[in-house]
Amino acid sequence: MTSMPRPNRDLLGRTSGVAVRERGAPEQAASGIVGRGGLTEARLAAASICADLRAGVLLDVSFDSRAGKLDARDRRWTRTLIYGMLRRRFRVDAALDACVSGGIGRLDADVLDVLRLGAYQLLFMNAVPPYAAIAQTVELSKVRYGIGASKLTNAVLRRVDRERDQSGGEPLAGENGDQATSLALEYSHPRWLVARWMERWPLDEVRSLLAANNEEAPLVARPFNVVREQLEAIFEGAGLHVRESPLVKDSLVFDGADASFTELGAFQQGLFHVQDPASTLVARYVSAPPGSVVADLCAAPGGKSAELSRTASRVFASDVSAERVARVRENIARLDLSNVSAYVADARAPACGPVDVALVDVPCTGTGTFRRHPDARWRLKPTDLATLARRQDEILRAASEIVRPGGILVYATCSLEPEENDQRVDAFLIDHPGWHLEPPPAGVVPAEVLDAGRLRVLPHRHGVDGAFAARLKRTV
Repeated sequence: MTSMPRPNRDLLGRTSGVAVRERGAPEQAASGIVGRGGLTEARLAAASICADLRAGVLLDVSFDSRAGKLDARDRRWTRTLIYGMLRRRFRVDAALDACVSGGIGRLDADVLDVLRLGAYQLLFMNAVPPYAAIAQTVELSKVRYGIGASKLTNAVLRRVDRERDQSGGEPLAGENGDQATSLALEYSHPRWLVARWMERWPLDEVRSLLAANNEEAPLVARPFNVVREQLEAIFEGAGLHVRESPLVKDSLVFDGADASFTELGAFQQGLFHVQDPASTLVARYVSAPPGSVVADLCAAPGGKSAELSRTASRVFASDVSAERVARVRENIARLDLSNVSAYVADARAPACGPVDVALVDVPCTGTGTFRRHPDARWRLKPTDLATLARRQDEILRAASEIVRPGGILVYATCSLEPEENDQRVDAFLIDHPGWHLEPPPAGVVPAEVLDAGRLRVLPHRHGVDGAFAARLKRTV
């Protein structure tokens, strides 16, 4: 739907009298490859996703909304552009900064996003002819932000293209400072995060982690209601190539599949759900006894609840977000999980208990899932660690109160940061002497992901998402 026109801003963020379509409003281009003014639907969707991200919408949510109606080819292309640009944004910005008079800091944020999309096509998408990347981005800038923006876009991208040719195809890197700055620029991460990791790991491991974060995250299928061999045969029969998953041998990795997996009959029939091996390992690490009553207090989107339902007699799956609980219920229905109940509740005030087992996969910085959520690295601030730690402590304490004596409490994150992981568990154990660390039975998870009884999965060592978990037992 198109909104009422409003005053446009010039390239430096000042207002002018030119009326344009509301930024971030849904596009109205017809279905097919080409949209308004000769623009491709994929580029129109990409620009809208960028606007959504600046408004605080998460990447996966925006992508599903904006690109979900594109055909499979355009959806793949849009994903390549958006996810790739976010993974290389620091490099792209360095190239643009060298080609904009006064630097990109003077540009309107809307125009800068469009320039990033165009520059990424020029610098990293070899299948896109330079003339097409420039012409389409100029038109996109003109349609969304006016003639002045399109003229600037044309001049800047032509210069980026010339500079790329002169430098042998490499993006302009600017001046490197210290090693953390150099690595941040090379691998496109916030410098403060790189510096943190350099204090914790050797340089070669930091490089491996940064490189792993810029890889495309594969889709991994967890068989449900069938065994792995049956599911593999179904996939092969549908012309899909799969391979064994690292660390979780009964999961299957799609080779070259995209989000259209939801259209597969096997998915609609509840024969698998999609889950990274790191998440599967957390659920296995819980090691819920057969017949136990389990509370999954931060459950969305429900993958761990599904795994826990394999042995539990009842799983109470709750989340603070009604929208996210709706996704849990969709998965429950599709997988036909009769022993899982989903409802809205804040984990700091659990609406169930007492239970035999409680899992709290708490809100965190998500630094272990940057390859899957490349937007996350640009949203984080150093102060988020302290803010989240307070909430994590509250959730952990509240969860401990609903566990029966002799029961198990598992604290988990998808973070790599000690402030969110070991420090939270250690602080809880100091304040709660009736609890102690209780590693899972031998063989439940591979020994290589156990660290003194705690689960520690690292992207650069294990080739999957990052995860942490600690299994605690209540003695009194």
